[in-house]
Amino acid sequence: EAAMKSILLALALITSGAYAADDADFNPCDAVENDQQTLACSVFSRNAAEQLLTDNYEALQARMTSLYGSNPTQLNNITSKIKTAQSLWLHQRDADCAVAVFPATAGTEAFNIAQNDCIARVSDDRSEFLESIGQE
Repeated sequence: EAAMKSILLALALITSGAYAADDADFNPCDAVENDQQTLACSVFSRNAAEQLLTDNYEALQARMTSLYGSNPTQLNNITSKIKTAQSLWLHQRDADCAVAVFPATAGTEAFNIAQNDCIARVSDDRSEFLESIGQE
């Protein structure tokens, strides 16, 4: 239990630098010294990663519209493929993170921190992928 917490704390400290948000005034990941702050940082990181994912998904749809907008058949085709892929990916992310947080008990602080950190990390990877599609 104590070892798990120190591992999670170390992970939170290491990963916190990767999630830079626009609001530079307040970042709960700047000074993580206890479990409560580790949890706050993990929530912040997850929210920032999920917002970035949403932004990149919307930007991808706009890119496809600009690339294929003159051909409705192609646009509908790629839009459908992207929606299907994103839906499947969300299921995969949640399944992978359920494996990653095992054996932490659902609802515990350790579980919430591990789950938030997993979702943030995997979502950031997905954001990079979405951002790469349709770029010259």
